[in-house]
Amino acid sequence: MHVIYRISEAGYPKDKPDYINNKNCFENALRTFNKAYWWVIADNVSDETKDYLNSKLKTVEYVSVGHGAGTFNLALDFALALPDPNEVVYFLENDYLHKPEADKILEDGVIEMGFDYVTAYDHPDKYLNPIEGGNPFCSGRAEDTRVYLGEYCHWKLTNSTTMTFAAKVKTLKEDEEILRKWTKDTYPYDFQMFMELKQIGRRLASAIPGFATHGETDWLSPLTNWKQEL
Repeated sequence: MHVIYRISEAGYPKDKPDYINNKNCFENALRTFNKAYWWVIADNVSDETKDYLNSKLKTVEYVSVGHGAGTFNLALDFALALPDPNEVVYFLENDYLHKPEADKILEDGVIEMGFDYVTAYDHPDKYLNPIEGGNPFCSGRAEDTRVYLGEYCHWKLTNSTTMTFAAKVKTLKEDEEILRKWTKDTYPYDFQMFMELKQIGRRLASAIPGFATHGETDWLSPLTNWKQEL
């Protein structure tokens, strides 16, 4: 597995718990994916952060892009250049926490279960009605889905996730046009991107319960004490 980690000190502020910060999330990811190949894209980071990253990894590229869509495209460039079409690539943003088993979960979803795209994040918007701020296609606080049994957890098909996800290199190459289409501006339109991928028959699966969480306070993956996971 290749982990392409995107860290930034630019962007817009989000409401996050106090334990969600660059250092905690990065070190949590390093522990979780300690057997993976790593590449870090560091966008507009301070000298202090540069020193910290350099003390942890040699494979860090420092850029000045200023937005997530741009750094995702740099990550995609790197992924598409990998020689093995069956290599699993995990695009990972800098405000996620993982359970220790998340590496096995992602590989199981992509390799053994054969899903095209996989996320360890169980997004709470799939359990809210649209009027409550939930996913536009949810009804009765649920989404229309199918549930599968994997080796380590259950999987459900879902219509969208964030820009943190895993896929094989060959899938990324086949879907490059769609991936670029929705990330060509300064903001990545992840919902629209995954909806179009679904329209062409791609399957996006989410682990249930979640083995990772996005760091926004209102959208933590349910049924887990994420502070305790640190």
